Amino acid sequence: MMTKIKLLILTFLLPVMAIAAPADSISAQAADDTYKVSLLTCRAGANIYELEGHSALRFVKPSTGEDIVVNWGLFDFDAPNFVYRFVKGETDYSVGVAPTGYFLRAYDRQGRSVVEQDLNLTPEQIAELQRLVSENLLPENRVYRYNYVLDNCSTRPLRIVEKAMGDTLSFNGTDLRPEVKSTFRDAMRSFHASYPWYQFGIDLALGNGIDRPIELREAAFAPESLEIMMTTAKKPDGTPIVSATRYLTNATDGSAVLPPTPWWLTPMFWSCVIAAISLILTISQIRHRSFQGSAWSRLFDTLMFGLYGILGLILTFLIFVSVHEATSPNWLYLWLNPFCFIGAIAVWVKSAKMLVYSYQFVNFALLILLAVIFLCGIQSPNPAFYPLMAADAMRALAYILTFKHRNNKLYA
Repeated sequence: MMTKIKLLILTFLLPVMAIAAPADSISAQAADDTYKVSLLTCRAGANIYELEGHSALRFVKPSTGEDIVVNWGLFDFDAPNFVYRFVKGETDYSVGVAPTGYFLRAYDRQGRSVVEQDLNLTPEQIAELQRLVSENLLPENRVYRYNYVLDNCSTRPLRIVEKAMGDTLSFNGTDLRPEVKSTFRDAMRSFHASYPWYQFGIDLALGNGIDRPIELREAAFAPESLEIMMTTAKKPDGTPIVSATRYLTNATDGSAVLPPTPWWLTPMFWSCVIAAISLILTISQIRHRSFQGSAWSRLFDTLMFGLYGILGLILTFLIFVSVHEATSPNWLYLWLNPFCFIGAIAVWVKSAKMLVYSYQFVNFALLILLAVIFLCGIQSPNPAFYPLMAADAMRALAYILTFKHRNNKLYA
C-alpha cells in the first residue's frame, strides 16, 4: 500500500492528493466481467503547470461498481533534497490510483473540462492492459524517471495501451495545429501563448535539442494533443480506437485559462526598454570618447552584465551539472556565461581597461556568432532575446570604439 503523498503540480501533474491502490486492485478478469477502459484528458488550467493538460486512464467494472483512475503524474514532495534533485533533472515520478469521483471533483472545482474517450479494446486486450497496469503498480515499478517531452503522464498511458494491443496505433494528425507538429519548442509556445515569461524561461534553459522536427507520434507529449490524435487514431485492423467521447465536467469553454499578458508586461517590452537605455548610453559614451563612460553607464553595465552573469551561472548548472536531456547543448552559453561578470565589475577599475576591452571584443564576436546560429535555425531564440543581445552588443561596441580611438589612447 502506497502512503499518502503530497502532489506538486508541475507540467502534467494531477492537482489532488491520491492514494495508491494495491497492485492486485486491477487483477485480470474473465471476459464476461471485464473492465471498461477510457482515456481521460483534463484540459488546460490557469497555472503554468497545467497548460498542456493532464492524461489518465479510467477503469470501470459495471458488475461491482468499481471506478478508478490511474495516472502517471505523482511524486513525493517530501522526498529528501526534492527541489535540488528536480532542478538537477533527477525527476522521479510515480503511478498511482484515485477514485474517479475524487479525481473529477478536483478538476470541476478549478473549472477545467475533463474529456473521456472510450477505448475500443477487445476483452483480451483489456485483460492484458489490466495485467500491465497491475505490474506497473508494484512497489518496485511505480517510480520512473520523468521526461518533459519523451516520458510523461501523456506518453505513458499511450504506450501501455499500445503494449496491451501488441501493436501501435496509426495517427494522421490532420486536426493538430501546424505548430504542434513542427518542433517541441514551437509546440510549447503554442500552449504557452498567454504566459510569455514562462516561455522565456523555457527558451533560456532548454537548448537546441527541442528544436528538431517533431514526429507525429511525439506530438502526444501534450495531453491535449493526444486527445485530438486519439479522435481519428486507428487500430492495426483499421477500426477506430475511440468508440465514444463525452465531457465528464461542466466546463467546456476553456474558461480556466488566463487571458493574454498585457503588452507592457511582456519580456519583449522590457527587453526593448533595456535596449533603448543601452542605445542612449552608448551614443553618449562614444560622443564623449570616454572609455569608462559616465557613472550612469557604468551602473547600467553593472546591472545588465551582472544579470547576464547570474543567468550564465544558471546555464552553467543546467548544462554541466543537470542531467536534463534538453538543457545541453545550449548555444546561449556563447552570450550568457560567468564571464559576463567581467563587464559588470571591471568597468569600475581603471587599471582593468585592457581586461574590459579584451572581454568586450570577444563578447561582440560571440554575439555575432550566436546571431548567425539563430538565423541558420540551429537553435530557435525567444524573440525577446534579440533586444537583449542588441543591448549587449551596443555596450561592447562602445568600449571597443573608445579604446581604439586616436591611436589606441584611452579617454577617461
